[in-house]
Amino acid sequence: MSGPGVAGALPLLLAVLCAAALWLPDARDGLPRRARLLLVGGGPVPEHRPGWKPWADRLRERAKGRQEWACPVAGLLLGGATGSVLPFLAGVVAVPLVRRWLRTREAAVRRRERAAEVVAVCGAVAGELRAGLQPGQALTAALRDAVGGPAGSGGTDSAVLAAAAFGGDVPQALRQAAREPGAAGLAGMAACWRVSVDGGAGLAAGLDRLERALRAERDQRETLRAQLAGARSTAVVLALLPAVALLIGTALGADPLRVLLHTPLGLGCLCVGALLEALGFAWAWRIVRTGERA
Repeated sequence: MSGPGVAGALPLLLAVLCAAALWLPDARDGLPRRARLLLVGGGPVPEHRPGWKPWADRLRERAKGRQEWACPVAGLLLGGATGSVLPFLAGVVAVPLVRRWLRTREAAVRRRERAAEVVAVCGAVAGELRAGLQPGQALTAALRDAVGGPAGSGGTDSAVLAAAAFGGDVPQALRQAAREPGAAGLAGMAACWRVSVDGGAGLAAGLDRLERALRAERDQRETLRAQLAGARSTAVVLALLPAVALLIGTALGADPLRVLLHTPLGLGCLCVGALLEALGFAWAWRIVRTGERA
């Protein structure tokens, strides 16, 4: 490889890395507090003081929630290397689309976490009932021990706690909380609560069956997501192949970006290729989403 070819490929490589940063999950921030308690042996969760954090951690915290702005940065780098304003304009146009995708991904993560918390609450309430607590006390203790509460923070969770602690309409509060994404299992808890109050059935036994059913449903969804992970990764890799081809061509000295961005034929090929790329990626992603919903 020639020196100029490598130098010309460096801005394109940086642009690809900026775009790929959108796909990197923050495993530390997504780790639940209970899991961190287990990993540190049951002791207190160590808090990281700002003065002790490396500069990379501080940069990650400041950039969290603003990953979509990597698109115009990547476009600016690529535009400066190629002498064209088109990459920067494409990065600016991509900001709202990437923001929407990131918000959708965050909502899906919160929905899965909330569903797992509902399963944990069902098991905790059943355990507290067997320990001798009254139903309201058992539900209050389970909700306070849950990480963030099954309905998330806000008035809905407070309504469930108030109804359980002060003898309110617990089934109605649970049904209201079940409207939150991922908390649909609370509707089953409300039904168990209503049956135990009206018909005298054992609430602990009903919650045990509900917990097993919700856990089986969650395991089935996780298994399906694991099976579809290969198809999702394949779609992402195929979407990145044109960028890899441009990197290789630039490194070899062919200068494909000059042809694509500064000639009429190249601009036409770029528009058609971008359209086909978007359609292919949307089609593959729709297939994956259909499999998840099924």
